[in-house]
Amino acid sequence: MAGLLMQVSGSGAQSWLLRVRVGDKRREIGLGPFPEISLAKAREKATEAKEAIRKGIDPVETRKAARSALLASQRQGLTFIEAFEKYAAKKLPELTTERYRSQWKATVEKYAFPELGGMLVQDITRDDILRILHPIWETRTETATKVRQRVEKTLDYAKAAGHRTGDNPAAWRGNLELALSAPSKIAPKENYPALQIDDAARWWADLQSREGIGSKALAFQALTAARSGAVRFATWDEIDLGARLWTIQPGRTASKIPPTGKTHRVPLTETMIELLNTLPRMGDLLFTAPRGGSLSDATLGKAMRTIHEADVAKGGTGYLDAKTKAQAVPHGLRSCFRVWVTERTNFDGDMAEIALAHMVGSKVRQAYDRSDMIEKRRAMMDAWGHFLRAGKSEVPE
Repeated sequence: MAGLLMQVSGSGAQSWLLRVRVGDKRREIGLGPFPEISLAKAREKATEAKEAIRKGIDPVETRKAARSALLASQRQGLTFIEAFEKYAAKKLPELTTERYRSQWKATVEKYAFPELGGMLVQDITRDDILRILHPIWETRTETATKVRQRVEKTLDYAKAAGHRTGDNPAAWRGNLELALSAPSKIAPKENYPALQIDDAARWWADLQSREGIGSKALAFQALTAARSGAVRFATWDEIDLGARLWTIQPGRTASKIPPTGKTHRVPLTETMIELLNTLPRMGDLLFTAPRGGSLSDATLGKAMRTIHEADVAKGGTGYLDAKTKAQAVPHGLRSCFRVWVTERTNFDGDMAEIALAHMVGSKVRQAYDRSDMIEKRRAMMDAWGHFLRAGKSEVPE
């Protein structure tokens, strides 16, 4: 056949070559090695190449394009496990404790990896997501919700990195919400066991009899009605004793205030300042763990539990939630404060919500109402401190 040649390299290797003109270019098209490609097969491949040329196709350019497409596909190919590990490497440093980091990964590894792990992220569909969620959605709703959110974020990461296109099959709004029951309907959130207001003064007296940084942090949490994380990661540069303010910036660790949220200011009463003045200055944190670093959430929980168990041991009832009869926990101090405002005072409910760092009113109202009523809230928190100490809802002289 015209143009079909046997090429012999310096090492003695033999291969088939087709010399042919493509348009105004001369091409040398490799047809494969001999003897793997026989003479008959080489002639067949040469005939196919010449037929393509007659149709206006350049076999060399076609081969280059195919190779480029293959390489691009291989670069784009990323399994879900690989995508999750890459996303986790960026996400985990944001989480505050090793235990939480471990739990964060474990939910995805347990529920998503068996089905999605080896799949390319570009191939994952809505049906694949539903296949991992359906078995646990009704029975383990909170866990299933977290799995869905973390899978969604992983696929968002993969898309941003160029490994998939199109809508996110794990998205909730306009997608999975049409196939799954709303989490709030099938697994409504339970309130944290709260300290009863009639037990507050007795509990406060028991707390004051205890030493240790955990007890002091718990006392500060009770006085400020703040979240545990806000207290545990509070720093001295957030405290202005002259202005009697504790200022928590948006996005601060464990504050529960998103980076796009509003600065939260806490008015400091004399009782709070007295407590702060008893703290040793051991670094940036107000409350430093004995071995350094921040206190764990378990430290405050243990202080609360110890007080409860000590009261039971001496014949008391302990400190139980009024409805569930479960032992009160640190976060339940916020509920106790809110019930006190409603049932024992005339303070405005919105002030209590602001003190709890909750959003108040509609988005329109939030946009226009810039006041956080700091001085009025100072009077409210002073009265709350007096209630804890004396069991009476009176502002001290």
